[in-house]
Amino acid sequence: MQETWVRSLAVLFPAAHRPKRSSSLPLNPILQSSLEEVELLYEFLLAELEISPDLKISIKDEELASLRKASDFRAVCNDVIPKSIPDIRRLSASLSSRPGILKKEDFERTALTLAYTAYRTALSQGYQKDVWAQSLLSLFRALRHDLMRSSGPRASPRGTDPHQGHGAGTSTQ
Repeated sequence: MQETWVRSLAVLFPAAHRPKRSSSLPLNPILQSSLEEVELLYEFLLAELEISPDLKISIKDEELASLRKASDFRAVCNDVIPKSIPDIRRLSASLSSRPGILKKEDFERTALTLAYTAYRTALSQGYQKDVWAQSLLSLFRALRHDLMRSSGPRASPRGTDPHQGHGAGTSTQ
């Protein structure tokens, strides 16, 4: 029991907590700290994204790409979220055994991993498509499960503390 509890406290996205010499990315970056930033994140995702052969993600729209938050978006997508099947499966397994609701930054990164996995699923063929689709389904189930837990009755309200959960303070603004 104690081992499960300790494992559930493990960091879901370890790369977010490791400093990189080649990046000015702050430790544990968060893209969405206001409703405007949530809307901007959706603009990034709806804009045409490019994924290079070395799996680097960039925003094609020059105006959007020039925004300060766009560099944070690129850094999170390129340096934090998992991009290989084994790493995505590890994330899915960690999410499925995790008690409580995800922190805002973990929800955000899982959603970005889901979007990346959907993109890779669409580009794959044959057996690889099945492997990516299974990873996509696992991430979707984990996010849906988290959303169901966060929308259910709670013993203590989250209020407006933006560090407690992904839904805190954003739905009523």
